[in-house]
Amino acid sequence: MFLTGDFSEWFDDFKMRFINDFITDNRWKYLWNGLGVTIKITLGALVLGVVLGFLIAAIRSTHDKTGKLKVLNFIAHIYLTVIRGTPVVVQLLITYFVILAPLGVDEIIVAICAFGINSGAYVAEIVRAGIMSIDNGQFEAGRSLGFNYRQTMWYIILPQAFKNILPALCNEFIVLLKETSVAGYVALQDLTKGGDIIRGRTFDAFLPLIAVALIYLVIVMILTKLVSILERKLRSSEH
Repeated sequence: MFLTGDFSEWFDDFKMRFINDFITDNRWKYLWNGLGVTIKITLGALVLGVVLGFLIAAIRSTHDKTGKLKVLNFIAHIYLTVIRGTPVVVQLLITYFVILAPLGVDEIIVAICAFGINSGAYVAEIVRAGIMSIDNGQFEAGRSLGFNYRQTMWYIILPQAFKNILPALCNEFIVLLKETSVAGYVALQDLTKGGDIIRGRTFDAFLPLIAVALIYLVIVMILTKLVSILERKLRSSEH
């Protein structure tokens, strides 16, 4: 009876806190709207990061294999060193307060640029590693078909490299999703900020922050499962 009474009191307290945190004044919408902002930033940054990463990887791998593009390779090396050597939140603050905010650029665009530029550095090294892993005999095969270097890279090397690095790119997408949780530093109401707003309204940190963590966890688990399915399909296609 005592245990039953304790559980009943705990449940009533939990129910009251849940209603106050999420139901009252439709506070759950802070999480829902914040999730939408997080997805927008993640997808936009992913596109920018992939485009930038492939460009940097092409420059770096071309220099490694041919010795050309020395100036562009030097610039790419500086970019990689600076981006990978500084925290993403500092990059976000610099992009917002120093570069784009004085121009009146929308906060979501600022976040996409900051996270996209950050992700591009890691995508570049993933793609470059994939390109360098392709046997040099593939370049010889391209020349025997009458292709120049650019055609060989586009039609022969990149398709093979992309297949090899696709799981790693998907994992970078998962990392990028979690990194966007610091977007609130530039007044963006993302998922994490939505939970923090609820906490500020109700003075209850437990349920709002646990809800944010669970939403991220569910999304990451779904993406991880999709990546594992993709990896199995890629392995089976090689047999």
